[in-house]
Amino acid sequence: MTVDAYHEIRRRALERIDGSGLDPQRDTARLVELLRATVDDYQRHAHLGETRSLADPDATVRRLLQSVTYFGPLGDLLARDDVEEIFIEGDKVTFLEAGGRLRGLDVPSSESENRQVVERLMATTDRRLDASHPVSQARILDGSARLTAVIPPVSDHLSATIRRYALRKETLASLVELGSLTRGAADFLSLAMRASTSVIVSGPPSAGKTSFLSALIAAVPSDHCVRACEEIRELHVPIVHGSYYEARPPSLDGGGEISLRQLVKATLAMRPDLIVVGEVRGGEAFELTRAVNAGCGLACTIHANSAPDALDALVNAALMAGENIPERVVRKVFASSIDLVVHLERDIEPNDGGIRRQTMEIRALVPSLHEDFSSEPLFRRDRLGGPLDWTGSMPPPSLVRRLERAFPGQANLTKVLEGVASW
Repeated sequence: MTVDAYHEIRRRALERIDGSGLDPQRDTARLVELLRATVDDYQRHAHLGETRSLADPDATVRRLLQSVTYFGPLGDLLARDDVEEIFIEGDKVTFLEAGGRLRGLDVPSSESENRQVVERLMATTDRRLDASHPVSQARILDGSARLTAVIPPVSDHLSATIRRYALRKETLASLVELGSLTRGAADFLSLAMRASTSVIVSGPPSAGKTSFLSALIAAVPSDHCVRACEEIRELHVPIVHGSYYEARPPSLDGGGEISLRQLVKATLAMRPDLIVVGEVRGGEAFELTRAVNAGCGLACTIHANSAPDALDALVNAALMAGENIPERVVRKVFASSIDLVVHLERDIEPNDGGIRRQTMEIRALVPSLHEDFSSEPLFRRDRLGGPLDWTGSMPPPSLVRRLERAFPGQANLTKVLEGVASW
């Protein structure tokens, strides 16, 4: 069966379904009869020499049924646990397997069929994808994945990404097993999270920032109040004391929107020990200046090419709020309140072609004589695949004192950083 033949039969079947009044999701028996009748009609015309006949009419009926009632050519991909991301560009579908191998879908598809699948996924959410909202994000598949979709006129064709959330629950210990951290770095970060420090996790897309943030949250003591705010919910670490909040887009009449900035602002009135922002992109960063000034711990991710760039990106995002606050003031607030920046990188594993994600640097902010950031690395990896070594530097005295107050009479911090003792 040619691709054109299938799409022509599918078009005729959809026209018949629209005119029949049947519900494809409920009246499966009638739907199968209609699809079979459509295929039989096509075969009759083929036998008259008007077009090429189908080699396997029953297979065509099954494929049509899957397209109309399920997720068409994407159905099998969405059901697989080893698929991390699915990329849709018009009629082309590629997917990323666990381990980082990019493959193409071996089942033919069309843009209209892929668009129908995206709209079906979006229909289960409160998000919209239409001419008035040509760019949209939503949690789909019972919250197990995130869909980001762009349609014309913003894009030339349907452009969508479906990202499956990892089912494993990351911890700092599991990151040690994966080679992203050393024992000393993991123990130090565990101490930091138990002492309500402020940590920024930076890196390029798909470097593992959300998984790393999950591991940091998992290290927070159960009696600490954690308030986590996200544009689209991706974090799923159990929180004993606190909650997760997700932004809401505007309704059909343009009202009812709840922005990420509003969520962060609201959490300040809820006595948090730690405010988590899944990804800082814009004006919500300004509300974080208030949070850190109020003594709250902070944990967030941000896209950046290095740890110093992450701090600049955070300042720029805060300035996007348009509050007419001088840049030097924003820098001064963050410089005096952020404790650590963890930078991640990713590349392709040279041996097996999989994606390798590792911590490249853990930097501590230190007091500065000017109103800007000054930091020094505590742990550094010269290259991906190389060792993550302690540089010999100690955290600034203010952070050391906080750790010692939180854990009096425990092991020497130097031995923790060396990885030869736990605190």
